[in-house]
Amino acid sequence: MAINSNSEPPAITGVILAGGRGSRMGGQDKGLIIWHQQPLYHHVLQRLKPQVDTVWINANRNLAAYQQSGFAVIVDTLPDFPGPLAGMLAALEQAETEWVVFSSCDTPLLPDNLVTHLWRNKNCALAVWACSEERDHPALALMHRSLATPLREYLERGERRLLLFLRQAGGHGVLFSNAGAAFNNINNPEDLKN
Repeated sequence: MAINSNSEPPAITGVILAGGRGSRMGGQDKGLIIWHQQPLYHHVLQRLKPQVDTVWINANRNLAAYQQSGFAVIVDTLPDFPGPLAGMLAALEQAETEWVVFSSCDTPLLPDNLVTHLWRNKNCALAVWACSEERDHPALALMHRSLATPLREYLERGERRLLLFLRQAGGHGVLFSNAGAAFNNINNPEDLKN
């Protein structure tokens, strides 16, 4: 399965993860919260769309609102909002492309080179994620669809830790130097003021 990472990326499905409970936002659907006159997910969509061949939105409520975007909306296949890995699993199990890139819905300044930089630095790994000098950003990840089965097994064991799964899958972080605000995410109401 070794693919030359120096080549241009193949067809890739991009998935915006908007299926969470929004507990740090008082239960609001985070992807639909307005920031700079647009829903948060819309900012991510505008940045992700030029980088991929297909865009899906993973959501578990307010489906009609997300469907208004004109993009396919997929729901978790596991109950009770088990976290971003459940959205990743739903996408990996349905993807027609070999590779799927993920972004949280609350990262409105997503890098415009996210996909190419992850692709070119993945080496032979089946999973890579973005990291800055400060920390890992595992919800910004590129994964091969063959990880669907081990991911389902991981979730069925009750595991929910995203970074642990990516590491167990043989993945590694890809440094984005001088990323600045690119990875700032909106986690609570105070962050909306920026």
